[in-house]
Amino acid sequence: MSKIRVGLIYGGKSGEHEVSLQTALAVTKALDLSKYEVQPFYITKEGDWRSGPQLTAPADSVDALTFGSASSSNETGTFALQPLFGSSAAAKASGNPAVSGSESGAAAGPLDVVLPLLHGTFGEDGTVQGLLEMANIAYVGTGVLASAVGMDKVMMKKVFAQEGLPQCVFRHFTKSQWEKDNAFFIMEIEVAIGYPCFVKPANLGSSVGINKARNRDELLSAIAEAFRYDRKVIVEEFIDARELEVAVLGNDEPQASVVGEIVSSGEFYDYKAKYIDGKSSMIIPAEIDSEQASRIRDLAVRAFQSIDGTGLSRVDFFLRKDNGEIYINEINTMPGFTPFSMYPLLWRESGKPYSELLDDLVRLAIQRHEEKQRLQYSFDLT
Repeated sequence: MSKIRVGLIYGGKSGEHEVSLQTALAVTKALDLSKYEVQPFYITKEGDWRSGPQLTAPADSVDALTFGSASSSNETGTFALQPLFGSSAAAKASGNPAVSGSESGAAAGPLDVVLPLLHGTFGEDGTVQGLLEMANIAYVGTGVLASAVGMDKVMMKKVFAQEGLPQCVFRHFTKSQWEKDNAFFIMEIEVAIGYPCFVKPANLGSSVGINKARNRDELLSAIAEAFRYDRKVIVEEFIDARELEVAVLGNDEPQASVVGEIVSSGEFYDYKAKYIDGKSSMIIPAEIDSEQASRIRDLAVRAFQSIDGTGLSRVDFFLRKDNGEIYINEINTMPGFTPFSMYPLLWRESGKPYSELLDDLVRLAIQRHEEKQRLQYSFDLT
């Protein structure tokens, strides 16, 4: 039986570059090289693509996945994209002419599936998914639309509202709207939401640029910082709640994992609490009653389906401490994926180990791609 040829895309221009590298390192160690041939594609912080040699053994460090300095790399920039575009097995099978690639890319053989291990902007927002759709390559995770909606907190919340999912009060505005009439938005926030409240860039992950505002001065400062990262800002009400998370896996019939809980080391679960101080803890399964767990798992699947999710997502919730009400917070379409990240830990507790989880994701990606190949994209008028 021939091996499945897997391309890994990681790094990227977002603020979650280092998180993506850790995910890629973990995946290279978990993929069974007796079943897979692994071709790495590294994107630098500047956006240059580097195609490394096929992995014959798991990477032993992040440095091994960045292929040295740009000056010593054999393939940088758009040249490194040629083996990606020129080696689509599906494109060749469907009769589409392959984009001419480098000799090294052509020799490497066709890719069967890609794992876009990118978090945040330019990776989790539908952009790289669109690139892979154009190349007609199977890829793990949600499609263009679901990725874009899941990344944009404003659009995500509007879709959730249409689905009737419970969520906290929020307001949003663009930078031009804020500059034109900030007095109106301040009044809206103070009347509809009040203090304290959370201010977030609409399109960013890992809690970068998020601040808690307790008064007007802090609100103005938080909005200014959020606009450093995005042209659109969202302000949400503060809820004194426990933070719960559920992993979802599947295509047309998605399944939800057990429920886990995040206990943050800080006032809220920001970037420092997630990745730096190492003091936050995960409780899996969460200590909640069976009725609450069932309700949260059901809401997680509904949220996943509401954005037309496929492959995987992690759905985050608030459980109010005073009355036990449940609110959906957000959906993350490419969650952290190291063996110590919440998503794989939730599935491990649900009876699915890390390597099996990767096998399932590859299978789901190829299954979805094969189904799409049976669709007709042209209409013959003759």
